[in-house]
Amino acid sequence: MGYLIRELLQAGLMHDDVQTVMGKGLYAHTQEPVFDEGVLSFRDGAQNSLDEDILRPANNPFTADGGLKVLDGNIGRGVIKISAVNEAHHVVTAAARVFDDQNDVAEAFQNGELEKDVIIVLRFQGPRANGMPELHKLSSALGILQDRGFKVALVTDGRLSGASGKFPSAIHVGPEALAGGNIARIKDGDIITLNAKTGTLSVDAHDLKNRQAMQRQNTNQPLGLGRDMFSIFRDNCTIAEQGGGITF
Repeated sequence: MGYLIRELLQAGLMHDDVQTVMGKGLYAHTQEPVFDEGVLSFRDGAQNSLDEDILRPANNPFTADGGLKVLDGNIGRGVIKISAVNEAHHVVTAAARVFDDQNDVAEAFQNGELEKDVIIVLRFQGPRANGMPELHKLSSALGILQDRGFKVALVTDGRLSGASGKFPSAIHVGPEALAGGNIARIKDGDIITLNAKTGTLSVDAHDLKNRQAMQRQNTNQPLGLGRDMFSIFRDNCTIAEQGGGITF
């Protein structure tokens, strides 16, 4: 970590002017603790990476533009992890298939309904809706569809582990569906373009603004066990991009 922090600081990619448990400044964290005859002291951390296949210096990055990219368009604003996605899949245009629950996506896959170019739109998965659960059930199905030669992508106001991802995924899309975001206005068959090269996420629907935002059809989350009592907190969550926190 000392090597990593030093590289980021010297490249101007981190702020040193912060307060930490070591005092003021992050440069203290470029050192490592050692015991010398029972006495704790600090020395400079590693000066070089021991394996540049894992950790590279700032002047020789794996990619010049980082592994994340912001997407923006008439659907909303989200983020995509492109470092795990082959460049051939950075641009996808296909018809939408809309779901409100990841279990329904898995069922549609098992029934053979997704054997085509498709962009899965999974909504009502944001902080206000259900606290943004990990959408792990999507990874296998979408990966298999892509391996079969179909153009596939995911658009969701929820989250998906970056380790899941050889297929393009626009996640944390906001405003989320439960807050009236345009992701709640997308219909089956709408043509969506996810373009990680230009940073755009759009749906070809001239009447999008005039459509009524859809409501959840199947929540699979009955009230009780505190969900009804603490609804005031869910209703006041900020968007995912702002941390999904509570403001009053």
